[in-house]
Amino acid sequence: MPSNFFWGNSVSSMQTEGAWNIDGKGLSVYDVRPETDKTSNWQVAIDEYHCYQEDLDLLKAMNLNMYRIQISWSRVNPTGDGEFNAAGIEFYDRLVNAMLRKGITPMICLYHFDMPLVLAKQENGFISRKTVAAFVRFAKKMIDHFADRVKYWLTFNEQNLYLTSASFRISGYLKGNKTLSEMYTIFHHTILAHAMIANYLHQKDDSLKIGGMTAYTGVYPLSCRPADVMAVRKLQEFQFDNLNEIFVNGHYSTEVWHFITEKKLSVEITDSDLKIIATSKVDFLAFSYYRSEVLDASKLTDKIAPNLYAEVASENNPFLEKSEWDWTIDPLGFRNILTALYNRYRLPVFPVENGIGLRETWNGKDAIADNQRIAYHRDHIKAMKDAMFIDGVKVLGYLGWGLIDIPSSQGNMEKRYGTVYVDRGNHELRTMRRIPKKSFYWFKSLLEKNGDEL
Repeated sequence: MPSNFFWGNSVSSMQTEGAWNIDGKGLSVYDVRPETDKTSNWQVAIDEYHCYQEDLDLLKAMNLNMYRIQISWSRVNPTGDGEFNAAGIEFYDRLVNAMLRKGITPMICLYHFDMPLVLAKQENGFISRKTVAAFVRFAKKMIDHFADRVKYWLTFNEQNLYLTSASFRISGYLKGNKTLSEMYTIFHHTILAHAMIANYLHQKDDSLKIGGMTAYTGVYPLSCRPADVMAVRKLQEFQFDNLNEIFVNGHYSTEVWHFITEKKLSVEITDSDLKIIATSKVDFLAFSYYRSEVLDASKLTDKIAPNLYAEVASENNPFLEKSEWDWTIDPLGFRNILTALYNRYRLPVFPVENGIGLRETWNGKDAIADNQRIAYHRDHIKAMKDAMFIDGVKVLGYLGWGLIDIPSSQGNMEKRYGTVYVDRGNHELRTMRRIPKKSFYWFKSLLEKNGDEL
């Protein structure tokens, strides 16, 4: 394995930090989301705001050398577009500096769905160009402040999700009819913001690296029927290839652009926007990968936009094992995506999220024997190495998701991804102790020799 390969952990601010109402932090849309019978609220998470030293020690003990964090926009700018909060910035100073002292390379993601509540209420989130301007202002401030210590950056987490129905949940959108035109407007605004930030970062320091990130789910046709194959191709173009074309080549996919114009979608895309996008570039292609699915074209109609095909016509693959949450386990699909991305775009690729959610309990004494998690990571790392050494792919690193237990994306603390157990439930904080699982020691042993023995 390359000597400079990154092995690491990825998280978001709202799933880790807690400290939702101290040191000048403003409210985000997550801070006011209530708990349910199966999910926690977002006010404590795993309290990394106060426990980051212990958590970094655990990551270091696993022999990880990168930690991808997210800066909470509302922690450093309580209203999203007002005065910056010195105490919030100082927290990230402490966190980044502690990483560097321990030999852990920081990566910063600037937006992971937690829109400042003020901007959500006043501007309806990213449907407004005022929000775009406020986000770019925030991003420039963070780049100016941290660029001397942080070389790797992401703008948006899983940016292709803004062209799905999830767009209205993750963009700060609070009111409206959730139309297709609004969805494409939100997507375009995130693209414009990304391009402006990427251009600023490269102009500031050409040693800084910024990636574009997608949420990749491998998609197979249900059968060799031409309609199934066609549906997969169109979904691939709208959900993945279009965004990567923008990241790498600075333009919308021809097919997606034709769809916008042919359907007369009400999306304001100016010549100035297109010039900004055309001059932007990324240094690597980042993505999350957890699973794959199958597409059945017989469930589709002409009224369904191609970017929404998976929401209507996806099924589980009967040839694959799946988790309790019906997420299929497909390491070969991981290799296929790595290789296809590199073959097409010739840019380094970087899987920055990978893992499996399991329901686990701790008996108060013994390490949790999470053998299924070990098998999942082992098989996916093997698939990645096959992409590198058989297919010739340049991979920058491998980051697991939530390797210290955090609430899932829906707020479920019982869907655990970690190699370290955090002693809390959805409604009980309990001791909040960190207890390494069997997979912790597996990773520690594997990475002592940079993964070469796998």
